[in-house]
Amino acid sequence: MVYQKAYPLQALLGEVFELSQSRVNYWVHHLLPFLQQALEALEVLPERSPSQFAHQAGGKGKATAWIIDGTDRRRQRPQRPDKQARHSSGKHKTHCDKNVVVVNAKTTRVGYLSQTYAGKSHDKKIADHAALCYPPNTILYKDTGFPGYEPAVGQTRQPKKSRAKGTYRRARSGTTGRWPVSE
Repeated sequence: MVYQKAYPLQALLGEVFELSQSRVNYWVHHLLPFLQQALEALEVLPERSPSQFAHQAGGKGKATAWIIDGTDRRRQRPQRPDKQARHSSGKHKTHCDKNVVVVNAKTTRVGYLSQTYAGKSHDKKIADHAALCYPPNTILYKDTGFPGYEPAVGQTRQPKKSRAKGTYRRARSGTTGRWPVSE
């Protein structure tokens, strides 16, 4: 669990648990399949199929608030120049892989995890390519990485950057501040 949560070097795990690095490697690779099976049995893994997300996350006619966002995961700098260009994130000046996640605003549980894309891919392009199906009556909060992304949901809310640096305005109500999660 420590390996999955913090992703430390195996040498560090060896020091913490008094094992050699090779034994840590052995146990990590032998125990991860059991963790995968346990998470599947508990039905807590995020949906990976965009067409099945609406069925898995569907509420009983009640409006559910979901948050969509793109995540960058740093990776080692590729050696080949063409791979460097694909994985380079101009925003963070690092090399990364990218996923789009949809999180339940109330429970903070990840409901959908997209396939992995190169870091240069745009969040909206990944979401469009996935063609994600949402549950009915969804309230979808999205950040500024999804301009023009309007899926078939009850309502979408996207912050608009105001003139004051660091403050955002809700698209529909015009009030400033944080989004309410209780809806």
